[in-house]
Amino acid sequence: MSLLSTISSSSNSLHLLHHHNHLSSLASFHSSSSSSSIILSPLHIPRHGIKATKFTITASSSPPPPPSISKSTASPTQSFRKRSPKDVNVLVTGSTGYIGKFVVRELCRRGFNVVAVARERSGIRGRDDKARAAGQLAGATVCFADVTDPDALGRALDALGRPVDAVVCCLASRGGGISDSWKVDYGASRNSLLAGRRLGASHFVLLSAICVQKPLLEFQRAKLKFEAELVEEAAADPGFTYSVVRPTAFFKSLGGQVETVKDGKPYVMFGDGRLCACKPISEADLAAFIADCVMDEDKACKILPIGGPGKALTPLEQGQLLFKLLGREPKFFKVPIEVMDFVIGVLDFLAKLFPSLEDAAEFGKIGRYYAAESMLVLDPETGEYSAEKTPSYGKDTLEEFFAKVIREGMAGQELGEQTII
Repeated sequence: MSLLSTISSSSNSLHLLHHHNHLSSLASFHSSSSSSSIILSPLHIPRHGIKATKFTITASSSPPPPPSISKSTASPTQSFRKRSPKDVNVLVTGSTGYIGKFVVRELCRRGFNVVAVARERSGIRGRDDKARAAGQLAGATVCFADVTDPDALGRALDALGRPVDAVVCCLASRGGGISDSWKVDYGASRNSLLAGRRLGASHFVLLSAICVQKPLLEFQRAKLKFEAELVEEAAADPGFTYSVVRPTAFFKSLGGQVETVKDGKPYVMFGDGRLCACKPISEADLAAFIADCVMDEDKACKILPIGGPGKALTPLEQGQLLFKLLGREPKFFKVPIEVMDFVIGVLDFLAKLFPSLEDAAEFGKIGRYYAAESMLVLDPETGEYSAEKTPSYGKDTLEEFFAKVIREGMAGQELGEQTII
């Protein structure tokens, strides 16, 4: 096993997959056509905290000023909360993303009228056509449009001829690259808000990421800028509310080594395996929490960090858990974190000579971030990540997930374009 391939399989680096469903290597972003169409269908944490690792990168240029938010001609109210779900219209953007599909399924299960916006070619590298997307979003009205194009999105939604009560935005850029971060994490999310408000939406649920609390990366800055605009919108209009959901690691982002360890290879981790920790949450539990945010007034106008049940786990503890399930003695391969620093230095240097490599340099910084930073609430008083202050939700455990992957493999959990090296 080469050092490069070893690093790429590290569970630490795979932390970056957990909440965006969007970080990739040099794969390009597949934007959809501007045309639109519609388909209708019925740690243990050592010493009570892990210090945040200091890591500095240079800031990039800001995006162009956006247009002002245009509100619906009808004054939006919160009356939808008093209605039955069957009488509530929910618009979901990012519906074909990894978490988005779970959210649509959960909202439909609860009886909401769901409009799911999807690209004409969705999935990993655009492999899914309209028919496949519609099948994955069964129970929802599927509206095909490019969310990065506000006019196309508006036309597609206007064709439905129905109002919107709430918007759930599960959008995230595929790579975390500089341009895509502002195009999707900020721009497309804002387009979702514009479209929803124009159709009367009075509540907006945003799937963000817990890592934005320490913004060193471009996608984090883009997400934070949109979060701030949601807060501003609520301050300007008492009839509008928001819920910003900041989850920790997803199960699938921690499952990348199960099959390799099952085949006899060592579990790979950075440093001593205690550099970072998380409280992983299953995709189904996260979707349920997001669905709760649609109607729960107690979750309105709040930033909501959320993790799964149980204690926070370091990569070392995740590896130990995996070996325990396999009935084997633990065997670890430890990669010095300085290796990532070297890679980033090289990429930064090359990016100065070849600007087209600036995203590659950004991906390196993303990998380094997730190798050293915990996906837990960052306590502003202590400057440490706190498992105790990270809320838990749901019932699914990482141990159950590992056991299932050991039995059945990672089918349906493919990491696809979300890779680092």
